Amino acid sequence: MHNERQHRVYIETTIPSFYYTLRRDLESRAMQSWTRKWWAQYADQFTLVSSLAVIEELSDGKSEKTQDRIDLVENLEMLSISPRIRSITQTYIDRLIMPKDPFGDALHLAIASFYDVDALLTWNYKHIANLNKIYRIRQINQELGLPTPELATPLNYLGVDD
Repeated sequence: MHNERQHRVYIETTIPSFYYTLRRDLESRAMQSWTRKWWAQYADQFTLVSSLAVIEELSDGKSEKTQDRIDLVENLEMLSISPRIRSITQTYIDRLIMPKDPFGDALHLAIASFYDVDALLTWNYKHIANLNKIYRIRQINQELGLPTPELATPLNYLGVDD
């Protein structure tokens, strides 16, 4: 694991959303705690990257925490969205591995794959960090000549004792 460049981690929308969640249910509070723990322990060990797609999704929020969420990610390296990324996004949607929203999960996966980031950090178990989908995602990325990032949640980094 000691390669020259620092591992790059793509921060997807659910990460700042849970960092500043206002939900008080047990699960949301646990996810907030793990997100903050991850940020405190790991954020400076990696090169964190994101995209304007994340900023736009966060900006749609009506929460009093919207600006805090944007502030958390806006100084990260922003990966730009090219026509090639739009085409990869459409492929994921057409191949039914991602929901039909061209600005959602498929776009985050396309950006992270295109830029060869090491990991895509998310709390989205349904569409991204989903072991039932990883084989198909890898297969499609291989056909497209793309690497597949690790699809991880903050919990994947934290030890059992955390």
